[in-house]
Amino acid sequence: MADGGFFGWISMERTFIAIKPDGVQRGLVGEILQRFERRGYKIVALKCVQVSEELAKSHYADLSERPFFPGLVAFITSSPVVAIVLEGKDAVATGRTMIGATNPLSSAPGTIRGDYGIDVGRNIIHGSDSVASAEREIALWFAPSEVIDWQANQAKWIYEKV
Repeated sequence: MADGGFFGWISMERTFIAIKPDGVQRGLVGEILQRFERRGYKIVALKCVQVSEELAKSHYADLSERPFFPGLVAFITSSPVVAIVLEGKDAVATGRTMIGATNPLSSAPGTIRGDYGIDVGRNIIHGSDSVASAEREIALWFAPSEVIDWQANQAKWIYEKV
């Protein structure tokens, strides 16, 4: 969790978001980033990555015993991924709400998966499911020097004093 800087009274949270190969190939990176920024979340890290098999297996380690694991690793390593760290109030839970259900057909219209996905194996985006997962995923995908602490000038227009 980041401190709030000037707005230290705000409890800031960080989450990890990955725009998967299908989202990158379909040209949805800008649209997805825009949704998070318009909501008020701050980008504190961003990079385009050709995912190695080692990184893929580490990221999806909790799914390693599942029958779809080899296909998942093959897919995530098939094309670049855009890795993002977002910061803001309740970033993990709100990020998951904005993303939608894992199965795009079960995702509400207005969510990223609900608007752009059809197949569960091509569901556009990943988002951390808990603060603990976010911390683990951020450390896996980014060196500490790649995550920048900075104060957004519009923070006072997004957050009220709690």
